[in-house]
Amino acid sequence: MGVVNCPESVILIHGLWLTGLEMSLLRRRLRRCGFNPVQFTWPTVRCSLADNARRLQRFVGRLDADVVHFVAHSLGGLLLRQFFHDFPDQRPGRVVTLGTPHAGSAAALRLAQQRIGRLLLGKSLDHGLRGDVPAWTGEREIGVIAGDLGLGLGRLLGLSGPNDGAVLLSETRLPGMTDYRVFHTSHTGLLFSAEVAQASCAFLREGRFPPQGRFRPRTRQRI
Repeated sequence: MGVVNCPESVILIHGLWLTGLEMSLLRRRLRRCGFNPVQFTWPTVRCSLADNARRLQRFVGRLDADVVHFVAHSLGGLLLRQFFHDFPDQRPGRVVTLGTPHAGSAAALRLAQQRIGRLLLGKSLDHGLRGDVPAWTGEREIGVIAGDLGLGLGRLLGLSGPNDGAVLLSETRLPGMTDYRVFHTSHTGLLFSAEVAQASCAFLREGRFPPQGRFRPRTRQRI
């Protein structure tokens, strides 16, 4: 009997205050691309990024796959930076971040000016959303995707400049990133956009996003 080649695994990591259920459509689309997507669920407020990096290391260790990719939304991208800093010896694979505030979050800092805001953010603020996550080493290919449809909490917090409703476009840029792409969608809409899923699949396969002309006509995502 011949050896069956298992698909490459993709670990999906949700963002602040979320559970991973909102990534269900993205998981299905990654599966249709030929990957084996698995969801990592983590306490985004109660535990620090360093604590959650250890949780992620145990999770990764249980996967039976030669290649392990990662797709992370928002705060999940900062968790990955902490993870690769603390546990650099990992199996081959690529990384895609969606709407991650790599340079820190102005919205979170403004929210933290009030006591209720600090309670809501919990341990995601220190060594995380303040912008003090370990630097990216550049040893692994990472594709950064951002949105520029400013619908969401950011309006209430007075974000100025292009943003996705939660994160400024300027905050998504990461020194050492392999490729960068902006879509006209909101922060949450990044998880539901077919174009974003297509770009993520392409990067995980090839290490680059497709040229803009290869995407289907852009549609507005108002989620």
